[in-house]
Amino acid sequence: MEKLNVGLIQMSCGDDLKENFEKTIEKIVSLAKDGANIVSTQELFKSKYFCQVEDWSYFKLAEPINEDNQTIKTLKTLAKDYEIVIVASLFEKRTDGIYHNTAVVIDADGTFLGKYRKMHIPDDPHFYEKFYFTPGDLGYKTFRTKYGDIGVLICWDQWYPEAARLTALSGAKIIFYPTAIGWLPSEKEDFGKAQYNAWETVQRGHAVANGCYVVAINRVGFEESPDGNEGIEFWGQSFVANPYGEIIKKASVDKEENLICEIDLSIIDNVRTVWPFFRDRRIDSYQDITKRFID
Repeated sequence: MEKLNVGLIQMSCGDDLKENFEKTIEKIVSLAKDGANIVSTQELFKSKYFCQVEDWSYFKLAEPINEDNQTIKTLKTLAKDYEIVIVASLFEKRTDGIYHNTAVVIDADGTFLGKYRKMHIPDDPHFYEKFYFTPGDLGYKTFRTKYGDIGVLICWDQWYPEAARLTALSGAKIIFYPTAIGWLPSEKEDFGKAQYNAWETVQRGHAVANGCYVVAINRVGFEESPDGNEGIEFWGQSFVANPYGEIIKKASVDKEENLICEIDLSIIDNVRTVWPFFRDRRIDSYQDITKRFID
């Protein structure tokens, strides 16, 4: 398909995992009925963002990610029934003591195409992900779906041009970023605008540098910290950027929304021909990119 519709689910989450999942299912169905071909959830959509604290009890939220898992079975049925591709972000229990922040991709016929494990894991105040998640080991990849070749990266990955580049080089024409990012109330007045602008700008840059579409799906609403600290105000504003870096659809800052956006994959060949960044890459000069720092 050259033209297709992507659907973004921007929502708030409560304490009940079952309710969050049912709510997401309703939104997937609604987007499918409105014409979406590919639908993506936000990061870790089945729960509140538990990484605000380091708490052993939250490991109980994780689940094995395989085709015998009930979550996967439900998503496969949805994908097949509505002929949509689903990108879903889940907390994966790989084995005892090894957990990942993982996204799965299910094709429009219900086929489980595989998963991507978040590669870059943050450790910041209220974003203590290194406590929970082992860095991904599946690499950067493209999933060949009925409606197009897509890549998936997750939240903190969105700050790294290397991740976007390698995903695009593997064939992705659309990069999805399931996300959970927001403001700490104590920082919002002084730094909130700059923080949001940086987040949006870097992803628009990935779209330009790689001649692809970028789809960022964020959660929304305020979530109190389980330990009584200030909590996080998720800033919503999920968006779709085209290969010129233009935002062609954007959600609000404070409301739950089903966002649907038409994209035209036929322009990618022309964009990459006119702006031949892939052609002009000096791959013979990039050896130092694998070093931590160049002394």
